[in-house]
Amino acid sequence: MKPLPLTRRGFVLLAAALAGTARAQEAAETAAFLAFLRALQPRAQAAGVSAATFEAALAGLTPDPAAPTAAAAQPEFDKPIKAYLAQAVSSARVKRGQAALARWRPELAQIEKRFGVPPSIVLAAYGLETDFGAAGGGRDIVRALATLAFRRPDRPLFVDEWIAALVILERDHAPREKLKGSWAGAMGGPQFIPSAYLKYAVSYDGAGYPDIWDKTPDILASIANFLRQSGWTPGLPWGMEVVLPKGYSPAALRQSFSAFAAQGLKNADGAPLRAQGEATLFLPSGAAGPAFLLSANYWVLKAYNNSDSYALSLGLLADRIDGAGALKGRWPEGEVFLSRAQKADIQRGLERRGLYKGTIDGRFGQASRDAIHAFQRSSGIAPADGFATPQILRALAQ
Repeated sequence: MKPLPLTRRGFVLLAAALAGTARAQEAAETAAFLAFLRALQPRAQAAGVSAATFEAALAGLTPDPAAPTAAAAQPEFDKPIKAYLAQAVSSARVKRGQAALARWRPELAQIEKRFGVPPSIVLAAYGLETDFGAAGGGRDIVRALATLAFRRPDRPLFVDEWIAALVILERDHAPREKLKGSWAGAMGGPQFIPSAYLKYAVSYDGAGYPDIWDKTPDILASIANFLRQSGWTPGLPWGMEVVLPKGYSPAALRQSFSAFAAQGLKNADGAPLRAQGEATLFLPSGAAGPAFLLSANYWVLKAYNNSDSYALSLGLLADRIDGAGALKGRWPEGEVFLSRAQKADIQRGLERRGLYKGTIDGRFGQASRDAIHAFQRSSGIAPADGFATPQILRALAQ
């Protein structure tokens, strides 16, 4: 028997019942949310947060319905590096970076004198993080982090960062209305999470709290401080594009600049390679694509975002802001891009052979490239460029 259609009054009653249920569920979630946060008060108190600051933060606080319940996609890991670079180092962004360099040149000169980080590197980080302040985010990070801490018990980082946000308020580093950013708590021009703000944010002129939201000199100085404290070596370039000798198959991906030069590698811009220091050969599309020698400062850039796509984009954007041209190397046509699952299978195959000891996550970093290079060398696969291909996947499956 088919159910009878609802009358207009029936629709009204059903809608009211559903609305009442939704309100009850919302009220129940809010009660559980506040109970969860109140249970964190001892930890907040141990971090130096007073009861008054804690209660003020909870006043009227409700879960943020827009906060995700699962990890968001990360294009710097999932997008082919060629496509990532095209967007990150666009001509429009280069122009904005050069305009910012002209606008803030005196302040950037003082920042470089204080922290040893070149203006173009600082601006490139600013450009990648928020497109020079255009995309800092407007979400209340106290609410957003509290929601993520509640909904993502698998990520204790969110609890730590919520408490760090309360520490910012306790120490009068910034008023509550300033604490705006992304859903994950990244704030202002540098996109610092609260713990990073407490550690790295600085006031350019020493007047007042570090305003990484509205004061560009504070933003730039804070980025430079982060990089210097993360190990930036003044006077050392992040790396450079190089040209490989014909038929080159590296015996090692890591050796001195002078050793690479002796093997015939040349700087793509015609300048001589550095005579001192250690370098890492990075071939993001294999030996057929653009080639780079990376210095120790490249790994400092990865402290900002542990992705080769991001760090390489930052370095190349900095070069373009300084007036360098586009890449000399060409990206291979018809390149096959492996999925995250296929990359994880490669890591498992390398692990079975005792060549890889890292995390099986399908995210390739230097450890994965070193392991692929070792497998290529031991299996007679040339060129031994550390680049994952379907051929490598098939060979490891045998």
